[in-house]
Amino acid sequence: MCGIFAYINYCVPRERKFILELLFNGLRRLEYRGYDSAGISIDSRQKNESKDGGCQSGFCSPLVFCQEGKIDQLVKLVYEEADAADLNFEELFTNHVGIAHTRWATHGPPSSRNSHPQSSGKENEFLVVHNGVITNYMVLKETLLRHGFEFESDTDTEVIPKLAKFVFDRLSEQKMNDGEGRENVSFSQVVMEVMRQLEGAYALIFKSPHYPDELVACKRGSPLLLGIKELAQDGEGGSAFHDGKVRLKNENGEPKELFFASDANALIEHTREVLVLEDNEVAHVKDGSVSVFKFDFDKEKNTGGSPRHAAVQRALSILEMEVEQIKKGNYEHFMQKEIHEQPESLTTTMRGRLIRAGDSKLKGVLLGGLKDHLWTIRQCRRIIFIGCGTSYNAALAARSIVEELSGVPVTMELASDLLDRQGPIYREDTAVFVSQSGETADTLQALEYALRKGALCVGITNTVGSAIARKTHCGVHINAGCEIGVASTKAYTSQITVMAMLALAVGEDSISGQSRREAILDGLFDLPNKVREVLKLDGEIKELAKLLMGEQSLLMFGRGYNYATALEGALKVKEVALMHSEGILAGEMKHGPLALVDETLPIIVIATHDNCFSKQQSVIQQLQARRGRLIVMCSKGEASLVCSNGGCRVIEVPQVQDCLQPIINIVPLQLLAYHLTVLRGYDVDQPRNLAKSVTTE
Repeated sequence: MCGIFAYINYCVPRERKFILELLFNGLRRLEYRGYDSAGISIDSRQKNESKDGGCQSGFCSPLVFCQEGKIDQLVKLVYEEADAADLNFEELFTNHVGIAHTRWATHGPPSSRNSHPQSSGKENEFLVVHNGVITNYMVLKETLLRHGFEFESDTDTEVIPKLAKFVFDRLSEQKMNDGEGRENVSFSQVVMEVMRQLEGAYALIFKSPHYPDELVACKRGSPLLLGIKELAQDGEGGSAFHDGKVRLKNENGEPKELFFASDANALIEHTREVLVLEDNEVAHVKDGSVSVFKFDFDKEKNTGGSPRHAAVQRALSILEMEVEQIKKGNYEHFMQKEIHEQPESLTTTMRGRLIRAGDSKLKGVLLGGLKDHLWTIRQCRRIIFIGCGTSYNAALAARSIVEELSGVPVTMELASDLLDRQGPIYREDTAVFVSQSGETADTLQALEYALRKGALCVGITNTVGSAIARKTHCGVHINAGCEIGVASTKAYTSQITVMAMLALAVGEDSISGQSRREAILDGLFDLPNKVREVLKLDGEIKELAKLLMGEQSLLMFGRGYNYATALEGALKVKEVALMHSEGILAGEMKHGPLALVDETLPIIVIATHDNCFSKQQSVIQQLQARRGRLIVMCSKGEASLVCSNGGCRVIEVPQVQDCLQPIINIVPLQLLAYHLTVLRGYDVDQPRNLAKSVTTE
């Protein structure tokens, strides 16, 4: 949702314009997360510099720029205001801290005053960028109002910098009364006292002129990464790894650049060496060194008094992604690119996991992240798939095959509904959490709930090092590659593929299902080629989109494995084309939806050949009898079986194993949603009101 980016240069001279452009570019890498306004803060001038109307007594108020709308509008505002103020873009900063933010509105409408950074007051003594929601902000706001603070925004975030100033003033007064100077109040001490008062989910970055060239970051629930790039004296990039050890400390004053971001996409072009902050951790950057503290809320609540914290040793990890993955290449939009990348993403998902026998036949699957827990899954009472949105639909598509091959009952849960109901989960259950980002707020809360209940928790995510990947007992990375478009496409098909492989792994001890498993394994091996084949329908789907672009509504009927396809196809159309669309279980057609059918309403019926085929033929006949405007998706060569009188439009797709057919069938619907969006003139990659990673409830 919201995007956070920060850049710290230590002993590395950088011009103000360079710093600005780097911050702007960092925000552009986070655009896909969804946003409605943006802002940045930079230093007004170099530390210790004195100038009329500027720094006084070593205190330099940072510059803050905020703007509703797109990042390009923020860029325009910054340069206009900088020119008006005669700001020197060539001024060099040997040390500097810059912070930036894209906001997705939760409290208060999109506007400049609600944008981040949020400030403690006119002097910008404390500035904060925030991803998440503070649930007790009203209580904190009332307290701060009683102490004379004035609020200018509608946001929950504004209480944080004002609380920081309140804490700083109080701690400074205590130090003065004890005969010490306020310099003995550390930046991290202020932030941890603020954390002690906050409830909710957040990733925060603090900047303050009281602590020039310092930055403090902390998180609880929302993602935050630190990237480190050491530079030699000649300016060439180096590594933070030395003699097998991680260098977070900077004892010799080596030049260094550090980056904070809510997503690895904003870091990869600068460095591959990152530290993923854990919940309740605080990272304090000072003099090019990073100190990491763990804030223990449980101990603090039990003992009372000041917050408890301890320094922790953390290891850097290497980002396994390429810069090219976050670029469009020869495509017009990321969604288009990611749809057409699916043959390659599926190949990557299965690479090293399909096992061949000596006679070159496939004989099984190897999921390294699950191998030590397969026996427990086979013996469990039930398997519960838990997810939201597209991830829920992917799990629904795989439910039948997991149930069939494992012999274990499978239930489906929307994460938010499970939490609302506090639905029963038992120690004998296996809970499978499906999330592209691995940071989905509702899914994470459901994971914590399941962990408390003692269930075995399995994660299926696309993001190495994500919260779900770290907190589950075991899991599988789908390895679909970076997905930038808000509407998930290649992650969906890779999720189904992984869950099909999960079914094969869990059921591999059953002799009776051997032929079925071998047929699915053969189908998996050939799946990328089948997807390439269906992608050739792109031109045909574009012509169909031209016929539908003026419509207000679209229904999709599916059954069996393809009920999930109908739901996901309808979701894609809603997400990006902004057209009302509804996925309906075909077996429920006569229980209400049939009343909507007439000659004007377009209806897509998914009727590829499986054990529900004859029932779908009946559905088509009943819709035709009521003059329904039908578009039928069928297996190649079966057009005459689904539309014998020629009264409907037909999309023919390759036939594969029934449990893999949803992977094939969703591709034309993804293409349809894409072309409808382009033809209707909407933003494909950043649909209105939506965010890629939903990190708030």
